[in-house]
Amino acid sequence: MSRLVNERKRLTHLFYQRQPLSLVHSVTRSLFNFARMKITRITLYQYNIPLKAPIAISLGIIDAARNLLVQIDTDEGLTGWGEGSPFWMIVGETQASGWAAAEDLSRLLVGRDPLDIEGCLQAMLRYLPGHPTTRSAFDMALYDLAAKRANMPLYQFLGGSNRPLVTDETIYINDPDRMADDARRIAANGAEAIKIKVGTTAQADLDRLAAIRQVIPYELPIRLDANQGWDVPTARTVLTAVGDWNVQYCEQPLRRTDIAGLRHLRQRVNVPIMADEAVFDATDALRLVREEAVDYLNIKLSKSGGIWEALKINAIAEAAGMACMIGCMSESRLALSAKAHVAAARQNIRFCDLDACFEHAEDPVQGGIVYNGYQITIPDEPGIGADVDPAFLARCLKSEIAKV
Repeated sequence: MSRLVNERKRLTHLFYQRQPLSLVHSVTRSLFNFARMKITRITLYQYNIPLKAPIAISLGIIDAARNLLVQIDTDEGLTGWGEGSPFWMIVGETQASGWAAAEDLSRLLVGRDPLDIEGCLQAMLRYLPGHPTTRSAFDMALYDLAAKRANMPLYQFLGGSNRPLVTDETIYINDPDRMADDARRIAANGAEAIKIKVGTTAQADLDRLAAIRQVIPYELPIRLDANQGWDVPTARTVLTAVGDWNVQYCEQPLRRTDIAGLRHLRQRVNVPIMADEAVFDATDALRLVREEAVDYLNIKLSKSGGIWEALKINAIAEAAGMACMIGCMSESRLALSAKAHVAAARQNIRFCDLDACFEHAEDPVQGGIVYNGYQITIPDEPGIGADVDPAFLARCLKSEIAKV
């Protein structure tokens, strides 16, 4: 950055010394060219992280984090990192489809100025309107680069502060006794909220919730996530029964397309309703606000296409007086770090669900956010403040696309 400062000082000096315009223009062109940066190489990695054990939600079973890692290198020696976690049951992407899409998008972006974030994102969106998870990995890497270029941590680059953040921890679908044991452990570890996966039958879910509520203090709030698993009668039965169980909210009780059903539930149960799969982008957010269908929105970068769209979703919610949560799929601490930066930068993001790495059997990330129990500390290094262990990357399948 010292070169940029020196060029600006030189231009100011020439202007006030009334030097010939030709010399002023020459320095101005130098300053303009310096402000630009070019993507010289994009490297893709199949970023596979084993889980401690398979986990179950109403949509299916997850046995590993099969993610996509994007590394963007520039002609100034700066590198940006991005990660997408394709969750086929929600976004309709797999690691294989994302890999193919990412190779095309890499060819599209190589040679462009990464500081033109909107231009890069719009180019990707025009070329490939789908694949939000794949696009989100590029989006994250571009923001990482821009914040590094500005010599700011990402939360500061986005206009925020390093405010305190707290995550919940998730209990996945299992038999009631096993879920109660998990709840007891999480409560003993000092959690401020427990997220519980539900979405099967009304009786089975009520048995699970009753077992959990019996072993944890009433003052400890629970958060439900049905992942679209219920119909309206089932959701109404369960949420009515637990209305006085200190349930903070229920995520996506119905199919993502059933906006009328969400509005119906919101009007008839005491548990606040949060949209997750029903809100992919700002257009979805605007519709949910207009329909008065939910109380909260869950923002996930792998679902929204990245930070750019996530900020628009939050702005719509904030304008409507509606708080948001920043959520996760199966990302490593790399993407979780980016999400924490976004949450810290926007006061309207009231809830954090950034516990995906708790299930990972391996942590390949260097730097990044640090968990002190459930408290999250965000790094103050420029950009996201995280990258990946080269030894781990050496084990990953990779593909390089470079400027010819």
